[in-house]
Amino acid sequence: MSSSSSDSSSGQAVSKVVPREFLMAFILTTCCFALWGFANDITNPLVKVFKEVFQISNTQSSLVQFAFYGGYFTMALPAAMFIRKYSYKGAIMVGFSLYAVGALMSIPASLNTNFWIFIVGFYILTFGLAFLETSCNPYILAMGPPETATQRLNLAQAFNPIGSLTGMVVASTIIAPNLQVGEFRAAMESKSPSAIRYVEADYPDGLPDFKQEFGALDGAVSAGLSNMQANDPESFLAIQQHDLGVVRTPYVVIAGVVIGFLILFAITKMPTFAKEEPDGPMGEVAGRLLAKAHYREGVVAQAFYVGAQITCWTFIIHYGMERVGLTLAQAQTWNIAAMVIFLVSRFVCTFMLKYFSPGKLLAALAIVAIAFTLGAIWLPGKIGLTCLVLISACMSLMFPTIYGIALKNLPHEEAKLGSAGLIMAIVGGALLPLLQGKFIDELGVRNSFYLPMVCFVVIAIYGIRTFTRFESEPVAAEV
Repeated sequence: MSSSSSDSSSGQAVSKVVPREFLMAFILTTCCFALWGFANDITNPLVKVFKEVFQISNTQSSLVQFAFYGGYFTMALPAAMFIRKYSYKGAIMVGFSLYAVGALMSIPASLNTNFWIFIVGFYILTFGLAFLETSCNPYILAMGPPETATQRLNLAQAFNPIGSLTGMVVASTIIAPNLQVGEFRAAMESKSPSAIRYVEADYPDGLPDFKQEFGALDGAVSAGLSNMQANDPESFLAIQQHDLGVVRTPYVVIAGVVIGFLILFAITKMPTFAKEEPDGPMGEVAGRLLAKAHYREGVVAQAFYVGAQITCWTFIIHYGMERVGLTLAQAQTWNIAAMVIFLVSRFVCTFMLKYFSPGKLLAALAIVAIAFTLGAIWLPGKIGLTCLVLISACMSLMFPTIYGIALKNLPHEEAKLGSAGLIMAIVGGALLPLLQGKFIDELGVRNSFYLPMVCFVVIAIYGIRTFTRFESEPVAAEV
């Protein structure tokens, strides 16, 4: 799966990662990876923001991720059926359309201060992302020699964290500093009369030392906002309307960008990889797919990976604010650091695939991720937070490598349907954050990270299975 070397004695040519004839299509398609990365990571901080703005529990606020990643599960198979009937390009254009509609739903959601309209908007937005990911991943795999397919997908996926990083920067520099709930938090931390008047009755012996007692500030802020909502509803509504307006702005802007890409794809000629013979019946193709262990087990591993990724990134904010006493903006800075590490590691791992088996590299990084997760659970304060951030270095390789292993040497008709299964596996990002939110409510934020640790164990097993079995057994298939 790595780039093959030139053999001077046999005259074999070097297998290019991206052949010249596909270069423009590769560049345009790779832009899609950055666009869905932006949507993923501007949304993660909203779990904490909505908890405070709407005064709901961690479990309820995790419905943001449930809706966001549930959209992938709902629409991945319809996207695959669309690709089978039409084309990769058509599916990408449908994806852009749904992405824009979902983002624009932030307008009625914010104007009506309605949590559930936001949830519906995220759900529709990820219908679009499901179309994009179901089409773009196998499209990239098809743009060149099969022996460089995993390396090519890792290269394209390396631009996904650029979009993610942009989303995080927007969240930390545009959203977080302008939130009035953040100002309320700062006023509570400084024990300003404007804030503590809402919680004086709850603390008859005086407010605790927020710097010494983990979670004390978070509890005081939640109590203060809850009391404001009950006793001073006009002031609370003003905060809601202001903060939801701040949240709305980047979604409206990204909708405009996505519409621009929709027009660009509409006027650009893209490769079709059309076959003279139509694809076989879906049931027959699905049966052949499920008979292949490297694909079947890859779907399971992908579900656990996405769940681990989303829980680790979403709850960095909670960990930083509740265990280290950071503000939202400060906690988001650690989240940005995690994404920078993820981005750098993605390029490093793509290079390493030239020399190491994908399965061995996947297994090794999953084992290191287990160690870092235990560090986040057992080690105190910023040391634990640092371990949590360093997990991102291990995760950088996982999604595209599992994807490439699972679709290894599959015919185009199987790859199109197989891609849908792997994108449906993103439902792990819907279910596990919801479960971890419940664990945070009941067990505390540190103990909740046993959940992603279990996910990394599953991924390590798949990596070991890959280099001990799948990579040693050739898969006879059309390429």
